[in-house]
Amino acid sequence: MRRPGVTPVLASAAALLLAAGCSSGDGGAGPVFGGRTSTSGPSKSGSGGDSSPSGQPSSSPSSAPAAPSKGTAKVVRTLTTKLDSPWGLAPLPDGNLLVASRDTGKIFKVDGSSGQKTEVGSVPGVRPGGEGGLLGLAVSPDYGANPMVYAYFTTSSDNRIARMSYDDKRPAGAQLGAPDTIFKGIPKGSIHNGGRIAFGPDKMLYAGTGESGDRGLAQDLDSLGGKILRMTPEGEPAHGNPKADSVVYSYGHRNVQGLAWDVDKRLWASEFGQDTWDELNLIQPGKNYGWPEVEGKADKEGFVDPVEEWKPKDASPSGIAYAKGSIWMAGLRGERLWRIPLDGTRPAGKPQSFLDGKYGRLRSVVATDDGGLWVTTSNTDGRGKPGKEDDRILKLEIS
Repeated sequence: MRRPGVTPVLASAAALLLAAGCSSGDGGAGPVFGGRTSTSGPSKSGSGGDSSPSGQPSSSPSSAPAAPSKGTAKVVRTLTTKLDSPWGLAPLPDGNLLVASRDTGKIFKVDGSSGQKTEVGSVPGVRPGGEGGLLGLAVSPDYGANPMVYAYFTTSSDNRIARMSYDDKRPAGAQLGAPDTIFKGIPKGSIHNGGRIAFGPDKMLYAGTGESGDRGLAQDLDSLGGKILRMTPEGEPAHGNPKADSVVYSYGHRNVQGLAWDVDKRLWASEFGQDTWDELNLIQPGKNYGWPEVEGKADKEGFVDPVEEWKPKDASPSGIAYAKGSIWMAGLRGERLWRIPLDGTRPAGKPQSFLDGKYGRLRSVVATDDGGLWVTTSNTDGRGKPGKEDDRILKLEIS
């Protein structure tokens, strides 16, 4: 793991003053740095995907036909119940699932058929608090030959990513190896810790971070806060990044908690707004997504507009998945699942909502091998109203 020297944060005083009254996308401290804090970030004119002068992504061809403007989503079973503050959700090649408990720091395996839960181990050093704790999970792209579990989590000083070997033949509770910290120094706060990690089609590791309540960090190219990061499985800057010595892939984000790729390997991300607009963005390398200068579709030169936007009361989006030609997005405050049908890089129809209020807050969405979805609820996170069966993993059939 590289540990370059600390670079001072260059957030303006005006941006810091504007942070007062900032609402939390999760429903709601300044950052603390440790380890890697200098990113050698991309220039503001960094190369990337094509965009129009307004910053709106240009239409591009797709190998998939346009999704129908209307679709369906139906819960066909509850896989498991009584989960404690579930956050990250990672499918295993055998059809089982790994789920992270934000507030306990534990990882559980959930049998994809029976729903039986088995503790596989805990992540040392997790310090839960506010929106922080054990957050995103991912499994290594070469899992069959090298079974590794990656975790994004909050410590006493920062947010970081570690990887652990996984051996399900070992006793329950002791199936994780010692953590190997591959990346650290992501700003932490009581709010806006980001936390989603995922391996892309290129087998590189992507991470969505938040600005930790310090708005100026999103535009500060020497900070890891308010960014999407792209790195090798070892935590080094990935080949092809906007700048060769930087993990920063895009910037100007408030709090990214959803990452997914479509059939043409385009990266999509969900983002919490403040009081005006939540966003679904098509991510282009090196581009500026505007926060805190703009929010939602501003049509302002130099910033990329979102593909879709919502009022925070209707969304407050966390996890997303791509399936059946659409992006499926979990809503926390909105307590619903959104379907955004796509025609290439454009919406093929208006967003549809499902499960409105029926299961409470929704956190993670994962596509299944049979064309459905796994969805987790998030009612035990301190901001929901948990019932006796919360939290749960739901199986959905979709079209």
